[in-house]
Amino acid sequence: MNPTQALTEQLIACHSVTPVDGGCQDLMLSRLLPLGFVVEKLHSNGVDNFWARRGTDGPVLCFAGHTDVVPTGPLHDWTTDPFVPTVQEGMLHGRGAADMKASLAAFVTAIERFVAECPDHKGSIALLITSDEEGVATDGTVKVVDLLQARGESIDYCIVGEPTSDRRFGDTIKNGRRGSLSGNLTVKGIQGHIAYPHLARNPIHQLAPALAELAGMEWDRGNDYFPPTSWQVSNIHGGAGATNIIPGSVNVQFNFRFSTEQTADGLKQRVHAVLDQHGLEYDLQWNLSGNPFFTAPGELSRALQAAIETETGVQAQLSTTGGTSDGRFIARICKQVVEFGPINATIHKVNECVAVDDLPRLSGIYYQTLCRLLG
Repeated sequence: MNPTQALTEQLIACHSVTPVDGGCQDLMLSRLLPLGFVVEKLHSNGVDNFWARRGTDGPVLCFAGHTDVVPTGPLHDWTTDPFVPTVQEGMLHGRGAADMKASLAAFVTAIERFVAECPDHKGSIALLITSDEEGVATDGTVKVVDLLQARGESIDYCIVGEPTSDRRFGDTIKNGRRGSLSGNLTVKGIQGHIAYPHLARNPIHQLAPALAELAGMEWDRGNDYFPPTSWQVSNIHGGAGATNIIPGSVNVQFNFRFSTEQTADGLKQRVHAVLDQHGLEYDLQWNLSGNPFFTAPGELSRALQAAIETETGVQAQLSTTGGTSDGRFIARICKQVVEFGPINATIHKVNECVAVDDLPRLSGIYYQTLCRLLG
């Protein structure tokens, strides 16, 4: 069995539903410590993190990722046990197979190969690993970044092992992500009998014109690397469940996915301006999950693209689509952050899987990137 497949299977067998690590990090460290890595473990509110570094000079090339996985959902929906790695028709099945235990295994085997061939490599190799990415992400990567920032440490290049490939393995590298800003809006009215509307105030009727205005607004036109900022309502709830009661309030949840053309504060101001203009009595709570980040094409993306083409013959495209990732935290201390990993077609689904043939190629891509930047 290919060593990357073997390690991937060991990692899948670890029950690591977020924020539990389930022994994944100790498994990785058992392979990294003999290579001369200096390891710092950071525990925060039940979350396991580690920062490992081999070398003291720059440049620093960091591999970042998470050992936690999303819940499996009903086990009877799976064709195999999600924590028993199983190969069927060339696919390795198991929760976290693609997101992102294959990448974690490929990090380790690529580093082992590189250190064996280049024990006196230039610069430093680092790993930043957390068990709090799939959850609230408040005690994971951000805590390690806070620690490094407080010490004045920075990273030159970072590859986050998120499953970025779309239709074909190697076709997509993420060189940025949109920001995510959520709002929880409650508009207050006066509850009353539906037959006596003059004695009540219907908050749904009051809110409707404001919602229509927000839904029709052009927030920006995007730019060369990001699509236009999007505002979407995700949930609306109002009323007591009866047909003869005017509700006393209505609750709306919404989300912005915003580009580098916007700031969270600027978006908040525009929403409040619309709500105020319509004379609404309301309460609005905001939650910023992450600001957008962007890495212009440079040394890291070019080295990774060259490695992908050598291993797969595919010319990888740069993209900023998709949700948020821990790259948003790492970008605070690293100017070049990209994401690259396996095909993402089955992530967060039942019967999650990764192609067995892609595992050694993924390790080879990480290895060749090491060679190009630190060899």
